Amino acid sequence: MAEAADTRYAPQALINFAQALFTSAGLEADKARAIAVYLVEADLMGHTTHGLALAGWYLQSIADGVMTKSGAPDVISDKGPAIAWAGRRLPGAWLTSKAVKLAANRAETFGTATVVIGDSHHIGCLAAYLTLATDRGYMVSIASSSPSGAQVAPFGGRKGVYTPNPVAYGIPTPDDPILIDISASITTVNMAQRMVRDGRQYEHEWLLDENGLPSRDPKVIERGGTLLPTGGPDHGQKGYGMALHVEAFTQGLAGYGRADAPKGTSAAVTIQVFDPAAFGGRDAFVKQTGWLANACRTNPPRPGIERVRLPGENGLAKKRLAMEEGVVLFPGIMESLEAHAGRLGVPMPERV
Repeated sequence: MAEAADTRYAPQALINFAQALFTSAGLEADKARAIAVYLVEADLMGHTTHGLALAGWYLQSIADGVMTKSGAPDVISDKGPAIAWAGRRLPGAWLTSKAVKLAANRAETFGTATVVIGDSHHIGCLAAYLTLATDRGYMVSIASSSPSGAQVAPFGGRKGVYTPNPVAYGIPTPDDPILIDISASITTVNMAQRMVRDGRQYEHEWLLDENGLPSRDPKVIERGGTLLPTGGPDHGQKGYGMALHVEAFTQGLAGYGRADAPKGTSAAVTIQVFDPAAFGGRDAFVKQTGWLANACRTNPPRPGIERVRLPGENGLAKKRLAMEEGVVLFPGIMESLEAHAGRLGVPMPERV
């Protein structure tokens, strides 16, 4: 039975539910916990295509042996502020959160640190990990690519070569951090798949069909069509350039990617953390970012816009409201997990 649009769940109840699902599926406790926390974090912030909507796919990946259930990444190199891991298809949420924490700890010593991960499983919503660093007053960047996928064509082409290749940045300010989460394509594979399921089309021509012609129909992806790079047919060289950088920044630095033709779900990730105290100073840093944030917020809005917001502002507001009143999940998500819950013997979470 479909749930009412305003059905709410306590965030902790959702975390406990997801953790129980993944533990029952065979994941080690710390890995099950990490996936649960960061999927729910995505839903709290309104990134509904990368929250619990992914749980069913992840559970199927475990059942199919695509996601590694236990163990640790292999350390390829560790130079102090520069670390490289082979992820062994371990859960991306666990690897990424562990890497951000490690980079933050190393940045405390070295001023900055970079962790690269090759051959991780899917990592979910990049924005969900940013506050692990910004809460400590550090600036952070996360970039990800998926060498096992190819849904975006290079600018001027019509055959997919790479993936949406998202990047995220967390920037401390005197108030809330600026949380940026963008991709090198106009839309994403997960959103296209959701729109296919819902029988919807895009409002604009954000895709190319199999013949290289602009399209609003997400079904073209199933026929060999592609996602347009950020900038579209007019200025898509911008998204194209961004994507090439992410490919090299992740797979290149990790030493594992498309050239190795990985099968199944594989992701590459690069995390960088900066301690402003090691550069111009923390007070000087937030003085600059605070000025910039205020200048953006107080900028006179153009017609039809209520006010200028900062990236991440809406997501943090949604999270605060959800923590107080409960999480409203995107329609169909909880229904999609009922069969998994029944198979694994996990009770469905209570509603609030």
